[in-house]
Amino acid sequence: MNRLTDVVWHRLTGLMPGELKQTELAWLALPHSHLPLLARRRATLIVNRVRLFAFLFAVLTPLWSVVDFVVFPFPLSLNLALMRFVATAAFASLLFYYRPTGDLLNAYRAMALLFFIPTLFYVATHMMLGNYKLAGISAAIGAGYAFLPFVLLAGLSIFPLTLLESVMISSPILVAQSVSGFLQWHTMDWPSFAGAFWLLVLITGVSTLAGMSQLAFMIALVRQAIRDPLTGVFSRNSGEEVVELQFTIAARSGAPLSVAFIDLDFFKHVNDQFGHEAGDKVLIGMTDIVGGNLRQGDMLARWGGEEFLLIMPNTTLAQAELALNRLRGTGFGMRPEQKPVTASIGVAERLEDQAGDWKALVEMADQRMYLAKQTGRDRIVSRGAPELAA
Repeated sequence: MNRLTDVVWHRLTGLMPGELKQTELAWLALPHSHLPLLARRRATLIVNRVRLFAFLFAVLTPLWSVVDFVVFPFPLSLNLALMRFVATAAFASLLFYYRPTGDLLNAYRAMALLFFIPTLFYVATHMMLGNYKLAGISAAIGAGYAFLPFVLLAGLSIFPLTLLESVMISSPILVAQSVSGFLQWHTMDWPSFAGAFWLLVLITGVSTLAGMSQLAFMIALVRQAIRDPLTGVFSRNSGEEVVELQFTIAARSGAPLSVAFIDLDFFKHVNDQFGHEAGDKVLIGMTDIVGGNLRQGDMLARWGGEEFLLIMPNTTLAQAELALNRLRGTGFGMRPEQKPVTASIGVAERLEDQAGDWKALVEMADQRMYLAKQTGRDRIVSRGAPELAA
């Protein structure tokens, strides 16, 4: 089984060289394991593209009424114009009332509405046109209405979607196409309908592949943007975004949130005496050790130089102290002179310290880290009192 997985993986990486890591392959199929930062960026992008699509439909949908009035008999053209007016109002509402919030559920709702409006319009117009015997140019224009599902399914390709999301969005459109055919069971040209439906399925497959390719490229870009190039942990910008997001979640749910500032002691001496390459090795070794001993859900960000911020969601101050003491017991690696790396650590917790926002919480941890340095280094400071090293 492992050999088969490796073969499939190497085949896929041949199609997408340098884009994805093996651990990220499942991200193309299911969205639940995505990093919060990736989910936020993807949700924002999806809503922005929904609004772009809604703008185009809001502009083009009423303009086609001119053609309807020219080629269709009056009762039909008037009914089509009324339906277009309703659809245009719906698209305009989607454009003006939906704004990107970084919430994936909000993005799903926006996409569902975007595809529901024209799907409903297609079913209604298909039934209405079926009641008229059109000929010549009227029949040609009327046949054009049948291409709306093709446009919608092709439009899926502009969204960075997982396999599951593409299936969930495209399925109602394919079902609507099937329903429209069965509603005209006795008059339907079934060979033609089957060919058109098969083409819809092929377009859905191509659009799904295009969306997954966009997602793969986005995953690679986000990974590069949010990671510190030296240590591989979160960069400061992404760390700020993570702690802001976690603070918002904690504030909404009333949950604790702890952060710890970790500053490596006498790190400047390493760079001055042994060079920056040796300093880089100390930083990489420290982050490898800490990263390998983090609890599930904890996140480490490089704040600058030898300073790191450890973000601990759903963690009280007492729990954070225990976790940090375990880290100190494991150690932070070795210096070039074969002495252990030590760190000054300041800890703050949202509820315990009554922090009003994430910046205040981080500032408290930062001040306590400096207090740890001033009182002898190699210790944890929380609640304003230092805990000396054993």
